[in-house]
Amino acid sequence: MRDPVLFAIPFFLLLLTLEWTAARKLEQIVTSQADAARPASGAHLTRDSLASISMGLVSVGTTAAWKALALFGYAAIYAYVAPWHLAATRWYTWVIALVGVDLLYYAYHRIAHRVRLIWATHQAHHSSEYYNLATALRQKWNNSGEILMWAPLPLLGVPPWMVFFSFSISLIYQFWIHTERIGKLPRPFEFVFNTPSHHRVHHGRDKLYLDKNYGGILILWDRLLGTFQPEIFRPHYGLTKPVDTFNIWKLQTREYVAIARDWHSASRLRDRLGYVFGPPGWAPRTARRTDDPIALATSP
Repeated sequence: MRDPVLFAIPFFLLLLTLEWTAARKLEQIVTSQADAARPASGAHLTRDSLASISMGLVSVGTTAAWKALALFGYAAIYAYVAPWHLAATRWYTWVIALVGVDLLYYAYHRIAHRVRLIWATHQAHHSSEYYNLATALRQKWNNSGEILMWAPLPLLGVPPWMVFFSFSISLIYQFWIHTERIGKLPRPFEFVFNTPSHHRVHHGRDKLYLDKNYGGILILWDRLLGTFQPEIFRPHYGLTKPVDTFNIWKLQTREYVAIARDWHSASRLRDRLGYVFGPPGWAPRTARRTDDPIALATSP
């Protein structure tokens, strides 16, 4: 199987280089207009971008390994459990595959923000305080959650290779929405599809923007299921507890370490389970944390 993402990588790097060059050319203009408390719009920090690119390159290998493992399970489900097989030559099979992957991605993405164990994997993607095309490459290395989430598709008779292909299309689509260089697009497009404006909201750590706009290609799921938030002001990006490292191993594992630390500090089993399966920031009622997600300035 040939993963479309591999063919897209040269274009990712080309567009990233163009954006990075533009950011350098406009640096003096942007800096004079920027809020000194946060990075300028569209800015790049070399160490941050290199960390993102490095995480993306490792992710290519880890994702391939997870897909190879999943292929055996999907093939078994498709061959022995699925009540019917959908033909790849039929247009509706492609619709089921693409829309199915997108809906399941929304479900996984929403769970990843509400269950700390899964958030421990996903938080690496949100760890940068910069929002640019390099941030799109800041990918997680553990795809086990998504692998499990796609299982209904081969059960419905979608060929396994189409499931992988459809998710690759989703990843390629989501690359271009990680930029501040594109403003709001025409309203019909903004209504149906995920756009840079919608995804900037998703990466914001402002209280208004937390846990919003989970969609991959389509933003319709958020509109239908109550998680949509339009972009009202420029977000502050990153985690509510900013990380102070560019070490890619620490960026990937820091939340797992924090979960283990909280697990060992708890004396009751239900508190331990809460630290693992509760939402990020959960704490026992008797020791409720005071550092609630910060409500940052709501003006541009």
